[in-house]
Amino acid sequence: MVFGLKQKKVVPFRTAGELEAMAAAGAVVGRALVAVRAAARAGVSTWELDEVAEQTIRDAGAVPSFKGYHGFPGSICTSVNDRVVHGIPSKDERLADGDLVSIDCGAILDGWHGDSAWTFAIGEVIEADRLLSEATRMSMEAGIAAMRPGNRLTDISHAIELGTRAAEREHGRGYGIVDGYGGHGIGREMHMDPFLPNEGAPGRGPKLVVGSVLAIEPMLTLGTTETAVLDDDWTVVTADGSRAAHWEHTVAVTEDGPRILTVRPE
Repeated sequence: MVFGLKQKKVVPFRTAGELEAMAAAGAVVGRALVAVRAAARAGVSTWELDEVAEQTIRDAGAVPSFKGYHGFPGSICTSVNDRVVHGIPSKDERLADGDLVSIDCGAILDGWHGDSAWTFAIGEVIEADRLLSEATRMSMEAGIAAMRPGNRLTDISHAIELGTRAAEREHGRGYGIVDGYGGHGIGREMHMDPFLPNEGAPGRGPKLVVGSVLAIEPMLTLGTTETAVLDDDWTVVTADGSRAAHWEHTVAVTEDGPRILTVRPE
């Protein structure tokens, strides 16, 4: 889930024990996303996917982060095709072959949050959509690689942008980096300072230290960088109707390199 936030001088950091607690919450999120993907097929409603996620989270002794957050009605965000983020699960919306689905999921376990998103296709997908999701994953992984002690916040932003440009060269096409949305700090709250842009010049913003944690979440489109919010006051869509993808992991800085806290089971 994505919001704009202010910045601090140092990206908030956690102790080793706190990181283990966050990893436990993140593992619940990972299991929920895998369960949702396994249930996602043509004819299934996004409401049913929400039920799968909530049941998986609660069976683990955790609580869905999103449900009731500022009034959000679902346990996951289900953003299909031109919806970028914050799509509301619905009994009336049924998946179809060729849909591109982004699922954003959060869970609270013992007071700690995990937050992760995954884009995947339903049935046969056209090549452009497959590459869009791949490009978004590549951008996220480039940002994760920059999660190292001594880097500054926008070193991650710049790495995400460079990951997008590398995908463009590899795929032979352009992608839109969604304007105004990005990652965030996370811990005992789902959204914390600082806000993490998905592009920009390096060397700015608060420093990363061992134990710093961020949710890294690029959002790319096949067209515009511009978005609009639907009448439900939640769902963000591309302004030109082009398809969008959204990948996210909660990641910690460690002495041994970046650690993904929202690992998905095989």
